[in-house]
Amino acid sequence: MADYERDTVSPEADLDERAIEGALRPKRLADFVGQERVREQLSLMLRGAQRRGRAPDHVLMSGGPGLGKTTLAMIIAAELGAPLRITSGPAIERSGDLAAVLSTLHEGEVLFLDEIHRMARPAEEMLYVAMEDFRVDVMVGKGPGATAIPLDIAPFTLVGATTRAGLLPAPLRDRFGFTAHMDFYDPADLERILHRSAGLLQVDLAPDAAAEIAGRSRGTPRIANRLLRRVRDYAEVHGDGRLTRDTARAALALYEVDAHGLDRLDRAVLDALLTKFRGGPVGLSTLAVAVGEEPETVEVVAEPFLVRSGFIARTPRGRVATARAWEHMGITPPPDAAFGAGVPAAAGDAGGAAAPPGGAGSSQS
Repeated sequence: MADYERDTVSPEADLDERAIEGALRPKRLADFVGQERVREQLSLMLRGAQRRGRAPDHVLMSGGPGLGKTTLAMIIAAELGAPLRITSGPAIERSGDLAAVLSTLHEGEVLFLDEIHRMARPAEEMLYVAMEDFRVDVMVGKGPGATAIPLDIAPFTLVGATTRAGLLPAPLRDRFGFTAHMDFYDPADLERILHRSAGLLQVDLAPDAAAEIAGRSRGTPRIANRLLRRVRDYAEVHGDGRLTRDTARAALALYEVDAHGLDRLDRAVLDALLTKFRGGPVGLSTLAVAVGEEPETVEVVAEPFLVRSGFIARTPRGRVATARAWEHMGITPPPDAAFGAGVPAAAGDAGGAAAPPGGAGSSQS
């Protein structure tokens, strides 16, 4: 599969796209669209801290990629009138890396730690003390003669972001005074985001075109803005520059994003599940081989949206297609099809357990 096909509806962003996103991000909490409950709670916490003249509590934001965690971190710093320092969990490989960052912070500064769940364990343990006591213990020397030198650091506010809150140890989660979970957006909020972005991009976006794009954006602002730019390109090359519903439909058909937001990989997974495995159950590895992709690609890129949208279900025996999947793909299910509607996912299921030996649902192939 070509990269552009997968990237069109991927919630992840590369460096180039992050630079483009910077121009579209809201700068103040009042301009942030969606996540009403989180926005109200965050506003209350920030106003209270400002009235007391103290740094606000540390903030943990969880949720899928592209939902606005980085944007909210930037808004927190802007609302406080404080500098923002940005780093990520994978960049903190040793406790010394974290000590170097913390020791250079100024009072009231906001530290944004993206992908906090991927931080090295020694650094994580150092962060416990830094968050609670505003102190780091720097180890000097090695072995039995090593000495811990306490180093005071300026009071700061940590904003941690994670897509996998379950991987954070309880001692770290407990040190955050405010925890927010970012939900997927409804189409009405996405339409408001699209109109705002269209204004910044100086393009003429018709209301019905915004509704068309929003309905295919998987509830994710990053995807909505990406599709908006692709439709703009199509309108400028094949039309008069105006973004109408017909233009949006033609552009998204070119990029193989259907009315439900499914792309080529999503439909390939559904087609294989329905036609080759009679709707399942089938294991992840077998399904990935059938579509010519790595299991991780199917599990991370395609499966979350298909499960959330009710097209497939994860069961103890493997992946099972729902009635909605058969209907969407226009395929008549066999009489013995095992519909996944209402079947709960297996706890901790990562690859789907194997079906009985010899069955199509074997998880290893």
